[in-house]
Amino acid sequence: MPPSYSDGKRKIMVYFVATPIGNLKDISLRALEVLRAADVIFCEDTRHSIKLLNAYEIKKPLKACHKFNEAEAAQKILEEASAGREVAIISDAGMPVISDPGNTVCAKLKQAGVNYTVIPGANAFLSALVLSAMPSERFAFIGFLPDKAGAKKALLENYKNLDITLCFHVAPQDVERDICAMYSVFGDRKACAVREITKIHEEAVPFTLAEGLAGEKRGEYVILVEGAKECRNPLNSLTEEEHILQYMRGGMDKKDAVRQAAKDRGIPKSEMYKFSVGLQTENKR
Repeated sequence: MPPSYSDGKRKIMVYFVATPIGNLKDISLRALEVLRAADVIFCEDTRHSIKLLNAYEIKKPLKACHKFNEAEAAQKILEEASAGREVAIISDAGMPVISDPGNTVCAKLKQAGVNYTVIPGANAFLSALVLSAMPSERFAFIGFLPDKAGAKKALLENYKNLDITLCFHVAPQDVERDICAMYSVFGDRKACAVREITKIHEEAVPFTLAEGLAGEKRGEYVILVEGAKECRNPLNSLTEEEHILQYMRGGMDKKDAVRQAAKDRGIPKSEMYKFSVGLQTENKR
């Protein structure tokens, strides 16, 4: 068992333990060590967690800590730790706190000065990022979108200009609605839907937001969306007229300026041309 910290009277430690996201073999030796030594395990769904514990012949008291009772569970965890018991916290899959219960518990423990640590392990969105083959130098994890359409769109608006890969968790019943919302805010972009990670039917399906994801939706999804292209060029924040003028002021003739501005914005040259009518640079007036 990893060493516990001491408050001067007794050792106190709470462990946030990552669990497999599909294949039960994807659990670390350290995680098993912690779970076997724990006095009590708080979990998202006792019916789900018992399958993992039974697979490794771990028999411990299980208590619920889910999104509907997290504040109450946090108090119980604090009481258990303060009584000198070793406490492990797990979610149904992956890392607690990340799109799962646990953040309220962390805040409560910090406030009370109770030590806690993390036993790292499987993570769905990082695995999906690898499987998608989309740019991974920089990315943003958004998680689940809100249920209400207005709140969903408002949240997406915050990320539409980021030129990095965006990562979303999506329940199967929300896939079509969420993709439609992404398209309405982001426009058409490349995307990839990843599901059944580490399982026999694991797949990473590329698609575009305009065409949507075909087929029956089963299992939890991680959807990766490419970043905004237009924000890579600061001229795209200008009006169309100013965009063309900027190139003309730099020495381009109007025809070339229109062509380049259209390329920057990803629109036809013919559509950009209408904004150039009557434009001339100051030194030609």
